[in-house]
Amino acid sequence: MGADGRQAVGRGAGGGTVSERRSPQVPGWIARSVQSQTSAARPSTPRVPGVPKALGAPRVAASPVGVGLDSSTVRARMVQRIAAAGVANPQVLQAMATVERHRFVDSALVNQAYEDNSLPIGLGQTISKPSVVARMVELLLDSEAAKAGLRRVLEIGTGCGYQVAVLAMVAKEVYSIERLRGLHEKARGNLRPLRLPNVHLILGDGMAGFAGGAPYAGIISAAGGDNVPQAWCDQLAVGGRLVAPVVVAAGKQALLVIDKSSHGFKQTVLEAVNFVPLKSGIA
Repeated sequence: MGADGRQAVGRGAGGGTVSERRSPQVPGWIARSVQSQTSAARPSTPRVPGVPKALGAPRVAASPVGVGLDSSTVRARMVQRIAAAGVANPQVLQAMATVERHRFVDSALVNQAYEDNSLPIGLGQTISKPSVVARMVELLLDSEAAKAGLRRVLEIGTGCGYQVAVLAMVAKEVYSIERLRGLHEKARGNLRPLRLPNVHLILGDGMAGFAGGAPYAGIISAAGGDNVPQAWCDQLAVGGRLVAPVVVAAGKQALLVIDKSSHGFKQTVLEAVNFVPLKSGIA
Protein backbone atom coordinates (compact mmCIF):
# COMPACT_ATOMS: atom_id res chain seq x y z
CA MET A 1 0.00 0.00 0.00
CA GLY A 2 1.06 3.62 -0.09
CA ALA A 3 0.96 6.83 -2.03
CA ASP A 4 2.84 10.05 -2.45
CA GLY A 5 -0.48 11.82 -2.99
CA ARG A 6 0.50 14.66 -5.28
CA GLN A 7 -2.30 17.20 -5.16
CA ALA A 8 -2.49 18.19 -8.81
CA VAL A 9 -6.01 19.21 -9.87
CA GLY A 10 -7.50 16.71 -12.31
CA ARG A 11 -10.60 16.49 -14.49
CA GLY A 12 -13.86 14.74 -13.86
CA ALA A 13 -14.94 11.73 -15.83
CA GLY A 14 -17.25 13.94 -17.87
CA GLY A 15 -14.41 16.29 -18.79
CA GLY A 16 -15.19 19.03 -16.29
CA THR A 17 -12.38 20.48 -14.26
CA VAL A 18 -12.38 19.52 -10.61
CA SER A 19 -12.10 22.78 -8.72
CA GLU A 20 -9.51 23.24 -6.00
CA ARG A 21 -10.84 23.02 -2.47
CA ARG A 22 -10.49 26.09 -0.31
CA SER A 23 -8.44 25.64 2.83
CA PRO A 24 -10.82 25.70 5.81
CA GLN A 25 -10.14 27.39 9.10
CA VAL A 26 -8.19 25.07 11.36
CA PRO A 27 -10.47 23.80 14.16
CA GLY A 28 -9.75 25.49 17.46
CA TRP A 29 -9.08 22.27 19.35
CA ILE A 30 -6.25 21.45 16.93
CA ALA A 31 -4.75 24.93 17.10
CA ARG A 32 -4.85 24.91 20.90
CA SER A 33 -3.05 21.57 21.05
CA VAL A 34 -0.18 22.90 18.95
CA GLN A 35 0.41 25.71 21.42
CA SER A 36 1.13 23.15 24.14
CA GLN A 37 4.60 21.63 24.29
CA THR A 38 3.96 19.38 27.30
CA SER A 39 1.85 16.29 27.80
CA ALA A 40 0.21 17.93 30.82
CA ALA A 41 -1.45 20.46 28.54
CA ARG A 42 -2.61 17.85 26.05
CA PRO A 43 -6.13 18.74 24.82
CA SER A 44 -9.00 16.32 24.93
CA THR A 45 -10.32 15.52 21.45
CA PRO A 46 -14.05 15.47 20.82
CA ARG A 47 -15.60 12.04 20.38
CA VAL A 48 -16.77 10.93 16.94
CA PRO A 49 -20.56 10.48 16.96
CA GLY A 50 -21.60 6.86 16.44
CA VAL A 51 -18.20 5.37 17.22
CA PRO A 52 -18.07 3.04 20.24
CA LYS A 53 -16.61 4.75 23.31
CA ALA A 54 -13.75 2.26 23.49
CA LEU A 55 -12.47 3.56 20.13
CA GLY A 56 -12.52 7.23 21.04
CA ALA A 57 -9.08 7.37 22.64
CA PRO A 58 -6.51 4.66 21.92
CA ARG A 59 -3.73 4.66 24.48
CA VAL A 60 -1.10 7.35 23.82
CA ALA A 61 2.52 7.07 24.86
CA ALA A 62 3.55 10.29 26.64
CA SER A 63 7.01 10.37 25.06
CA PRO A 64 7.37 7.90 22.16
CA VAL A 65 10.96 6.80 21.64
CA GLY A 66 12.56 8.66 18.76
CA VAL A 67 9.97 11.44 18.58
CA GLY A 68 11.58 14.69 19.72
CA LEU A 69 8.37 16.40 20.82
CA ASP A 70 5.38 15.07 22.66
CA SER A 71 3.47 12.80 20.28
CA SER A 72 0.18 14.68 20.55
CA THR A 73 1.91 17.98 19.71
CA VAL A 74 3.60 16.81 16.52
CA ARG A 75 0.46 14.94 15.53
CA ALA A 76 -1.62 18.09 15.97
CA ARG A 77 0.80 19.99 13.73
CA MET A 78 0.39 17.28 11.11
CA VAL A 79 -3.39 17.72 11.30
CA GLN A 80 -3.02 21.50 10.93
CA ARG A 81 -1.17 20.93 7.65
CA ILE A 82 -3.83 18.47 6.48
CA ALA A 83 -6.61 20.96 7.28
CA ALA A 84 -4.72 23.78 5.55
CA ALA A 85 -4.48 21.57 2.44
CA GLY A 86 -8.28 21.38 2.27
CA VAL A 87 -9.50 18.45 4.37
CA ALA A 88 -12.41 19.88 6.35
CA ASN A 89 -14.39 16.94 7.78
CA PRO A 90 -14.09 17.13 11.59
CA GLN A 91 -14.38 13.34 11.98
CA VAL A 92 -11.41 12.84 9.66
CA LEU A 93 -9.33 15.50 11.40
CA GLN A 94 -10.12 14.00 14.80
CA ALA A 95 -9.17 10.51 13.59
CA MET A 96 -5.88 11.77 12.18
CA ALA A 97 -5.17 13.55 15.48
CA THR A 98 -6.01 10.44 17.50
CA VAL A 99 -4.19 7.61 15.70
CA GLU A 100 -0.46 7.52 16.49
CA ARG A 101 1.27 7.08 13.16
CA HIS A 102 4.67 6.47 14.77
CA ARG A 103 3.37 3.11 16.04
CA PHE A 104 2.99 1.91 12.44
CA VAL A 105 6.48 2.70 11.09
CA ASP A 106 9.83 1.06 11.73
CA SER A 107 11.80 2.42 14.68
CA ALA A 108 14.52 3.78 12.39
CA LEU A 109 11.91 6.00 10.68
CA VAL A 110 9.95 7.12 13.73
CA ASN A 111 11.27 10.69 13.54
CA GLN A 112 9.62 10.99 10.11
CA ALA A 113 6.29 9.56 11.23
CA TYR A 114 4.43 12.89 11.27
CA GLU A 115 5.91 14.33 8.11
CA ASP A 116 3.75 14.21 5.00
CA ASN A 117 5.72 11.42 3.38
CA SER A 118 5.11 7.84 2.38
CA LEU A 119 7.55 5.51 4.19
CA PRO A 120 8.69 1.93 3.50
CA ILE A 121 7.06 -0.79 5.62
CA GLY A 122 8.79 -3.82 4.08
CA LEU A 123 8.06 -6.25 1.23
CA GLY A 124 8.23 -3.42 -1.30
CA GLN A 125 5.23 -1.62 0.22
CA THR A 126 4.77 1.77 1.88
CA ILE A 127 2.57 3.55 4.40
CA SER A 128 0.65 6.30 2.61
CA LYS A 129 1.13 10.00 3.19
CA PRO A 130 -1.10 11.28 6.02
CA SER A 131 -2.62 13.84 3.65
CA VAL A 132 -3.60 11.11 1.19
CA VAL A 133 -5.15 8.96 3.91
CA ALA A 134 -7.17 11.93 5.15
CA ARG A 135 -8.24 12.92 1.63
CA MET A 136 -9.46 9.42 0.71
CA VAL A 137 -11.29 8.87 3.99
CA GLU A 138 -12.98 12.26 3.62
CA LEU A 139 -14.15 11.26 0.15
CA LEU A 140 -15.75 8.13 1.62
CA LEU A 141 -17.58 10.21 4.22
CA ASP A 142 -18.94 12.49 1.52
CA SER A 143 -21.06 9.73 -0.04
CA GLU A 144 -24.82 9.26 -0.03
CA ALA A 145 -24.51 6.13 2.12
CA ALA A 146 -22.50 7.99 4.77
CA LYS A 147 -25.07 10.74 5.40
CA ALA A 148 -26.51 8.84 8.37
CA GLY A 149 -23.05 7.62 9.44
CA LEU A 150 -20.53 5.47 7.60
CA ARG A 151 -21.36 1.87 8.33
CA ARG A 152 -19.42 -1.04 6.79
CA VAL A 153 -16.18 -0.32 4.91
CA LEU A 154 -13.81 -2.57 2.95
CA GLU A 155 -10.15 -1.63 2.64
CA ILE A 156 -8.04 -3.24 -0.07
CA GLY A 157 -4.42 -3.47 1.10
CA THR A 158 -4.05 -3.48 4.88
CA GLY A 159 -0.34 -2.74 4.78
CA CYS A 160 0.93 -1.88 8.26
CA GLY A 161 -2.58 -1.14 9.55
CA TYR A 162 -2.44 2.65 9.84
CA GLN A 163 -5.31 3.47 7.52
CA VAL A 164 -7.38 0.71 9.15
CA ALA A 165 -7.01 2.45 12.50
CA VAL A 166 -8.08 5.77 10.97
CA LEU A 167 -11.10 4.14 9.31
CA ALA A 168 -12.05 2.52 12.62
CA MET A 169 -12.51 6.01 14.07
CA VAL A 170 -15.10 7.03 11.47
CA ALA A 171 -16.89 3.81 10.46
CA LYS A 172 -19.09 1.36 12.34
CA GLU A 173 -17.24 -1.67 10.96
CA VAL A 174 -14.07 -2.11 8.90
CA TYR A 175 -12.96 -5.13 6.89
CA SER A 176 -9.39 -4.97 5.58
CA ILE A 177 -7.80 -7.50 3.26
CA GLU A 178 -4.07 -7.99 2.61
CA ARG A 179 -2.44 -10.38 0.13
CA LEU A 180 1.05 -10.38 1.71
CA ARG A 181 1.21 -12.64 4.75
CA GLY A 182 4.11 -10.70 6.29
CA LEU A 183 2.19 -7.43 6.22
CA HIS A 184 -1.01 -9.08 7.42
CA GLU A 185 0.86 -10.27 10.52
CA LYS A 186 2.58 -6.91 10.97
CA ALA A 187 -0.77 -5.12 10.90
CA ARG A 188 -2.21 -7.55 13.45
CA GLY A 189 0.70 -6.81 15.77
CA ASN A 190 0.41 -3.04 15.28
CA LEU A 191 -3.34 -2.97 15.86
CA ARG A 192 -3.56 -5.42 18.76
CA PRO A 193 -2.66 -2.86 21.48
CA LEU A 194 -5.40 -0.52 20.23
CA ARG A 195 -8.13 -3.11 20.88
CA LEU A 196 -10.43 -1.98 18.06
CA PRO A 197 -13.49 -4.25 18.20
CA ASN A 198 -14.91 -3.03 14.88
CA VAL A 199 -11.89 -4.11 12.78
CA HIS A 200 -11.64 -7.41 10.88
CA LEU A 201 -8.34 -8.34 9.18
CA ILE A 202 -8.37 -10.86 6.33
CA LEU A 203 -5.49 -12.57 4.53
CA GLY A 204 -6.63 -12.93 0.94
CA ASP A 205 -6.67 -11.69 -2.64
CA GLY A 206 -7.83 -8.08 -2.51
CA MET A 207 -8.79 -8.08 -6.20
CA ALA A 208 -11.64 -10.42 -5.27
CA GLY A 209 -12.77 -8.13 -2.46
CA PHE A 210 -14.42 -9.85 0.49
CA ALA A 211 -17.94 -11.04 -0.21
CA GLY A 212 -18.40 -12.17 3.40
CA GLY A 213 -18.85 -8.59 4.58
CA ALA A 214 -20.73 -7.18 1.58
CA PRO A 215 -22.51 -4.96 0.79
CA TYR A 216 -20.20 -2.10 1.80
CA ALA A 217 -21.10 1.55 2.22
CA GLY A 218 -17.51 2.35 1.26
CA ILE A 219 -14.58 0.62 -0.42
CA ILE A 220 -11.11 2.14 -0.36
CA SER A 221 -8.02 0.79 -2.10
CA ALA A 222 -4.36 1.36 -1.23
CA ALA A 223 -3.10 -0.02 -4.56
CA GLY A 224 -3.77 1.02 -8.13
CA GLY A 225 -4.41 -1.02 -11.25
CA ASP A 226 -5.44 -0.45 -14.86
CA ASN A 227 -9.07 -1.07 -13.97
CA VAL A 228 -11.28 -1.37 -10.91
CA PRO A 229 -12.13 -5.06 -10.37
CA GLN A 230 -15.77 -5.92 -11.04
CA ALA A 231 -15.96 -7.70 -7.67
CA TRP A 232 -15.50 -4.36 -5.87
CA CYS A 233 -18.39 -2.79 -7.78
CA ASP A 234 -20.58 -5.81 -7.12
CA GLN A 235 -19.85 -5.65 -3.37
CA LEU A 236 -20.56 -1.91 -3.10
CA ALA A 237 -23.97 -1.06 -1.62
CA VAL A 238 -26.44 1.17 -3.46
CA GLY A 239 -25.60 4.69 -2.33
CA GLY A 240 -22.06 3.57 -1.53
CA ARG A 241 -18.79 5.01 -2.76
CA LEU A 242 -15.54 3.44 -3.96
CA VAL A 243 -12.28 5.41 -3.79
CA ALA A 244 -9.25 3.94 -5.54
CA PRO A 245 -6.20 4.91 -7.58
CA VAL A 246 -6.34 3.86 -11.20
CA VAL A 247 -3.94 4.12 -14.14
CA VAL A 248 -5.23 6.83 -16.47
CA ALA A 249 -2.48 7.36 -19.08
CA ALA A 250 1.17 6.48 -19.70
CA GLY A 251 1.39 4.62 -16.40
CA LYS A 252 0.26 7.67 -14.39
CA GLN A 253 -2.33 7.24 -11.67
CA ALA A 254 -5.22 9.36 -10.47
CA LEU A 255 -7.82 8.99 -7.75
CA LEU A 256 -11.07 7.54 -9.06
CA VAL A 257 -14.37 7.91 -7.21
CA ILE A 258 -17.23 5.58 -8.15
CA ASP A 259 -20.71 6.22 -6.76
CA LYS A 260 -23.29 3.44 -7.04
CA SER A 261 -26.98 4.23 -7.39
CA SER A 262 -30.04 2.25 -8.36
CA HIS A 263 -29.47 3.54 -11.90
CA GLY A 264 -25.84 2.44 -12.21
CA PHE A 265 -22.40 3.91 -11.58
CA LYS A 266 -21.01 7.42 -11.76
CA GLN A 267 -17.24 7.84 -12.12
CA THR A 268 -15.19 10.94 -11.26
CA VAL A 269 -11.46 11.26 -11.85
CA LEU A 270 -9.64 13.50 -9.36
CA GLU A 271 -6.03 14.45 -8.60
CA ALA A 272 -2.87 12.60 -9.56
CA VAL A 273 -1.50 10.09 -7.03
CA ASN A 274 1.22 7.45 -6.90
CA PHE A 275 0.35 4.11 -5.28
CA VAL A 276 1.95 0.69 -5.44
CA PRO A 277 0.56 -1.60 -8.19
CA LEU A 278 -2.56 -3.64 -7.55
CA LYS A 279 -1.74 -7.36 -7.73
CA SER A 280 -3.66 -10.60 -7.36
CA GLY A 281 -2.87 -13.75 -5.39
CA ILE A 282 -1.56 -14.40 -1.90
CA ALA A 283 2.17 -14.34 -1.11
